Amino acid sequence: MILFVCVENAGRSQMAEAFARRYGLAASSAGTVPTSKINPVVVQAMKEKGLDISLNHPKNLTSDMINDASLVVTMGCSVEEACPRPMLAQMQKKLVDWNLEDPKGKTIQGIREIRDDIERRVIELAKAQKVS
Repeated sequence: MILFVCVENAGRSQMAEAFARRYGLAASSAGTVPTSKINPVVVQAMKEKGLDISLNHPKNLTSDMINDASLVVTMGCSVEEACPRPMLAQMQKKLVDWNLEDPKGKTIQGIREIRDDIERRVIELAKAQKVS
């Protein structure tokens, strides 16, 4: 399973999880300091791609989630600052950072660009999973 992690679990990691599932990957997402709800503009942008994430809820990152993941993808946020050291150590052996912009406060057009970048990266991941 692929675990997508960001701080709030309200945008990038939620988009990545939805795309991963669309492309046949086992996926989950979580945040180091989850917010109370998904970013509504992210929900709107994902609906444009035929994916409804409006009923998703931000989840707190746990050690079990990291243990169960074959790959941990961070979205480019400061997970290092928010994660306890033992959790970071657990992630290191299977950690990839996508270094994506945070959609928080962005216009729908800005979020579309981030969304499309995430979809492209997830497609690459799905192709790589089929090869290995």
